[in-house]
Amino acid sequence: MKTIWIFVLVAIGFASCQKKATNNNSLNGVWESIGSGWVLHIEDSTQYTFYDITSISCLPSRQADLSEIQSSLSFTNDTLSLLKGVMTYQFTRAEELPELCTEIPSEVERINPLFNFDVFAQTVKEHYAFMKLNNINWQTLAQQQRAKLSEESSAAELYTVLEETLELLKDNHAYLEAADEVYEALEQLTAKEETKSDEDLPEYGDFQVANAVAKNHFKEDLTKDSWLMKWGTLQDSIGYIIVKAMWLYADLEIPEEEIEAKGFVDAYVDTFHSMDEGDYIEKEVVGVSRILDSVMNDLKNTKQIVIDQRFNGGGQDAVSFEILRRFNTERRQVVKTRLKVGDGYSPMQTLYLEAHPNAYTNPVYVLTSQQTGSAAEAFSICSMAIPNVKRIGAHTQGALSTALEKALPNGWVFSISNEIYMDTQANSYENIGVPVDYELQYPNDRQTFFRSVIDDLEGDKQGVLKAMEALQKQE
Repeated sequence: MKTIWIFVLVAIGFASCQKKATNNNSLNGVWESIGSGWVLHIEDSTQYTFYDITSISCLPSRQADLSEIQSSLSFTNDTLSLLKGVMTYQFTRAEELPELCTEIPSEVERINPLFNFDVFAQTVKEHYAFMKLNNINWQTLAQQQRAKLSEESSAAELYTVLEETLELLKDNHAYLEAADEVYEALEQLTAKEETKSDEDLPEYGDFQVANAVAKNHFKEDLTKDSWLMKWGTLQDSIGYIIVKAMWLYADLEIPEEEIEAKGFVDAYVDTFHSMDEGDYIEKEVVGVSRILDSVMNDLKNTKQIVIDQRFNGGGQDAVSFEILRRFNTERRQVVKTRLKVGDGYSPMQTLYLEAHPNAYTNPVYVLTSQQTGSAAEAFSICSMAIPNVKRIGAHTQGALSTALEKALPNGWVFSISNEIYMDTQANSYENIGVPVDYELQYPNDRQTFFRSVIDDLEGDKQGVLKAMEALQKQE
């Protein structure tokens, strides 16, 4: 997702000159991605297999009917394009399936800690986009971390080294997900560390703070049939929308017994991981669009709208684009991106935001904080291209790259940032975050910030109103 994950569909700059493939036979064969380490093998116009490939490994990641991704494929000049959410990934034809992809690792190889680390290290070497930005000497770092392992290392020890390595990379979007038994083993090896000074301080979740803000700030709560988005009025003429996340909107038809057994979020994650990613993202957009119809109808007569994303950790960029589209009157460029390819980068790709026929054109104020991450940051950076939108609060987290998800031989999943995500002037905000037009003094620390809001909800509300007033005077 932008994960999690990670994660409606806007047009891509060059997509207009492409046409959907009408001859399925032309798609058959082996296709290698530009910059993402994927091999796509299409057989008999009916089946496809995705592989994750590096120079030392090739692991199948998904096999299904071609119809699952057919509508997302386009083909021109012997280049295949695959649309996932707001991104288009390009593939070039290969003569045959790489030999590595025909070699199935043995059970011993698949669980070998050193082999797993080597596949991880090679993936990072080939795809991590911010070595230079974060002053990383990968060869040295990888050697140091590998030396901590042996073929006899436990799964918990491997996990600890990999997690530590991702932290040393300073990758804002990295994550590592292992099997449940690994976490159980880790719990037995390590005790939770709590500083004495924090023992008596309350801990808040982002949804918890968002709900408290809604309860205090709304003069009239208009929310209905939604727990992920809340809306109402701040004052008679000011609408207020709290967007808690950029995912979890899709109707995935999860059985109730599975939700009861795992909890909603875990059941949701397991379900979408079993789906084609493009199909899943489309369902997210459909879900959020349905809610937005109610939101915008209820707030259509307001003179201003505030969109609060201070407690939004992200999700799917396509969800962000669909929300922002409700405030966009014309098709416009909003983002430039490029992927790491070898020692350089792929050609620049421009993302466009489509217009909405009933777009809201009055002033809009987007609230952000250092806890605004991933797809919520995509919303902020794209909003810079819309004239009637201003940003208030603090710069965002600085985790804008798409998270490239990969699997290890042992079945664990991890992600790294392989994309430079820029505004229309090609400015990157990785690490530093998307800036605001009016700054409020929010604490950097997550819990300190949350407590500052909870402890003075009325002061928080007045701060937003004063910022809006100050920006109106500048116009």
